[in-house]
Order: sequence, then C-alpha cells, then structure tokens
Amino acid sequence: MSDAPVFTPSQAAWRPAAAQWVNRIAQLSTQLDVEHQVPLGTPWAGDPVPQPRWVAVNHALATDMGWPEGWHQGQGDDAALHVLSGNAVWPGMAPLATVYSGHQFGMWAGQLGDGRALLLGELSTQLGPLEVQLKGAGATPYSRRADGRAVLRSSIREYLCSEAMHGLGIPTTRALALTASPLAVRRETFETAAVVTRVAPSFIRFGHFEHFAHSRRPRHHEVLAALVDAVIAHHYSHLAEAPNRALALLDEVVRRTATLMAQWQSVGFCHGVMNTDNMSILGLTIDYGPFGFMDAFDPDHICNHSDDHGRYSWNNQPQIGYWNLRALAEALLPLIPGADEDTGPVMAVLQGYEERFPAEMLACWRAKVGLATERPEDERLVLDLLQLMARGHLDFTITFRRLCSFRSDLPVTDPANAPLRDLFLDREAFDAWAQRYQARLQAEGSVDAERAARMQRINPLYVLRNHMAETAIQKARMGDDSEVQRLHRLLQRPFDVQPGCEADADFPPDWASSIEVSCSS
Repeated sequence: MSDAPVFTPSQAAWRPAAAQWVNRIAQLSTQLDVEHQVPLGTPWAGDPVPQPRWVAVNHALATDMGWPEGWHQGQGDDAALHVLSGNAVWPGMAPLATVYSGHQFGMWAGQLGDGRALLLGELSTQLGPLEVQLKGAGATPYSRRADGRAVLRSSIREYLCSEAMHGLGIPTTRALALTASPLAVRRETFETAAVVTRVAPSFIRFGHFEHFAHSRRPRHHEVLAALVDAVIAHHYSHLAEAPNRALALLDEVVRRTATLMAQWQSVGFCHGVMNTDNMSILGLTIDYGPFGFMDAFDPDHICNHSDDHGRYSWNNQPQIGYWNLRALAEALLPLIPGADEDTGPVMAVLQGYEERFPAEMLACWRAKVGLATERPEDERLVLDLLQLMARGHLDFTITFRRLCSFRSDLPVTDPANAPLRDLFLDREAFDAWAQRYQARLQAEGSVDAERAARMQRINPLYVLRNHMAETAIQKARMGDDSEVQRLHRLLQRPFDVQPGCEADADFPPDWASSIEVSCSS
C-alpha cells in the first residue's frame, strides 16, 4: 500500500468531520475478507502529484452537500487541494481500490478493477450518503501495468460532461472538483496529469457482480450474495422483503437502465464504451471517456474512434444496454434457485426491458415534439422526422430546439416557420411531414405558446459539443481555466437562453468534424 499523510485537526484547514465518513464499502470489504478471504478491493492511497492547482470547483454541488463557502481555500499540506489531488487524506477516510471484472467490447476481459480510480470513502451529506472517488490519482493493484493517471484533456471532458448530464436531468455521477499538475503523462504524446473528484451514491458496477460470479475462489457465491444484500440494504431498501433479492435487484436495474438508455437517445448522447464494467447498478451515467453529443444526426454515429465495428454507435446503445443486462443476469444466476438463462423468472425480468425501453423512448419522443396526448400514429410521426433529419444530416440539438417554435396555427410555409423549415434541403418532404404534425397538434387542441414552453424545458439549447470541450482544453493547457468554468456555468442551465452565449447554441465550426475521441480520451 502506498502511503499518504493523515493530518490532525490542529493542523487542518476546513474538512468534513471524521465522523461523517461512513466507509461502507471498505467496511464490507474487510468483513468479507475476514469471513471468506475475498475482499472487495485493496486499501490504498494516491500517489502524490507535484504542484497541484485548481482547474475548477463545483461550488453549487459543494453547497448542496452542506460544505461551507471557501472549503477549498485552505493552505498547507492538509488542504482540500492536496486531498483531492491524491496527495493526502483527511481523518476518517478509508481509501480503497475496488476489484471487478467485465465484458469489454463483447469479450470477457477477466479481472479489471479501479486501475486509476480511488474510493476515498462514503460521506454523510445534505444530499444523503455520497461516495467520493478520485480518478487519476495514480497506479493501484488493478492498473494492469498502466500508470493510473488521467490527463488534463480527458479530465476536463469528464468534469464538464458529468455536470452537463446533471443539468439535463439525466442520472449521472457528479464532479466536485478538478485539479491539474505539471506531471508528465505519456499517452499518444506527453500530456499533463489531472485528477477529477467524482461523487455518487454508489460506484458499484455490473462488473463487481460479474467478478464474484465468475471467480474460482471457494465460497464466492457467498460473497456475491453479500454484495447483493449490501446494495439492496443501502440503495434499494424497498426490495428487502422480496422473495428472491437477486431477482428483485435485477428487475430494478432493468427498469433504471431502460430509462437511462431512452434519456441518452433523446439528447443525442453517445457513451462510447458501454462495457459491463462501465454500467452502474443504480442506473447512472458513469465513466465518461470517448463520449459525444451528436452534431449532424446519423443513427449509426460512432463517437469512439477505437470502436472499429461500431458496437457502441448511437443506434446500438439500447440493444447493448440489454446485452449488458443479460451479462448481469448471468452473474446473478447462482443466487436464483431453478433459474435458467433462457427460461423462467430471469428471462421474464429481462423481457421487461424489451417492453419498458420502447415505452420510455416513445414517451421521450412525444415530449420532445410537444405531444400532450397519446395516439397510435405518434411513433410513426417521430420516426419519419428522424429519417428526414438523418437524410439531411440535420443538427440534432438545433432541429429539436427550433421545433419548439413551430406555429401550428399558420401554414407550414409561413415565414414564421422558416427557421425550422430552412434546415431541411428536401422542403417538399418536410412540408408533407409538417402538415401531418400540424394536424396532430390541432387534433389534441395544442396551444402553441404552452407547447413551446413545455418543449423548451425538454429540448436543450446547449449541450457539450466536442468543439466546445476542445476549446476549453486548449485554453487550460495554456494555464487559462476560464473556459472550463464558463462552460460549467452554461451547462448547469442548458434549457435557458443565456445572454452572450449565442455561439454556444449555434452550429459547430467546420473544424469540429476533425475532432476524434478514442479510449485514451
């Protein structure tokens, strides 16, 4: 175990009280190690970085957690800057690198684990218990010969996107802070190191269950059962009396994952690496690597240039969500008596995804086009719009935002509808679709102003486009963090018009199409 200094209260600037650290996962790991000689991970500490500095601090999140103003401004070796850079720990923390396994790009990868993440502990906050994790704090026992570092480029992207997703109302891990260091890190070229502080109710993944289900260690099923019980006790207490807890947990995760996939699709978000070790047991968006919000709409868009076969394209994400749930179900089979992968209660639960996802997706599409009632023809209406958008490579975000202002009380060709209509090169095809849309709105008595207000709360004006993140990255590399902080403020309110931010809501510049993100991102 690498060592980090622990400072006494007399030396410290502000920090959470030691009693606020619950460290539930570390305690469970110790218990399982004693009872079964199979811990959940390894106690560890970060490798110090030289000359850390703040790049961004999420003041709104800190306030919601109950932390005081100025919590990050302390001086000395025990200050928050050093703790959240992996250089020190506060009293009460029990840093742990957890172990998990998983399927990567559809293939069993075996043991993985927190190769560049470090769970500092679970903290009692005004938002409830939150796990606090550092990403990029150095090598752990699960780094697999890697350096355990994160670079400034990828860390800025994760910090901004996790908060952008929160602003959109999509379940996600959060970013509390981002620090940087001049420490050189080798990727395709030499870059500099950074550390993101992430918080979430839990960072438990599908891969944690897969690890213990596929382990050859004796009594691994007892460890698997203990993990299921712990997750239910802390996060799904309403399932405590279920006849079979593992099956009930699977059902709950199926529901949450179906909802999450629909939410991703509805904003044109592509995760990029939907491996089972990147899937949250709580249905959160987790592990931002080569993600992307689509500019020009292409159902087969691949945001990850490492994904040679398009496994994780936008169009494939819902099916991959199901594939990953099947992998989780297989891991839980030992705890479900009489279960079979292809028949029985497990398959019935998995089939719930096939029903729930389409329903969730259609509900999202109805909301995005402003339909307040349900009719059988709605799905066809939306799919035809998406086909028109794909044929013309229309900007996903801008098209839906302009649709908010469509006037159903005027002819489709009226100048008031020009901002939307002019996006479509095939005007004849758009006019035919718009007349159907107009008739559908009129049939439910839609009032344009009311519908526009509803739609503007659903269809964002701003998303984190790759070129926006790239501009912030380039400035931060020169020591100017202002663009990171500006984008964070912007993306906290993605639906609201913000004066002076017109360019952020406009079409991406031509050079944006040359940006490539990969697994190293």
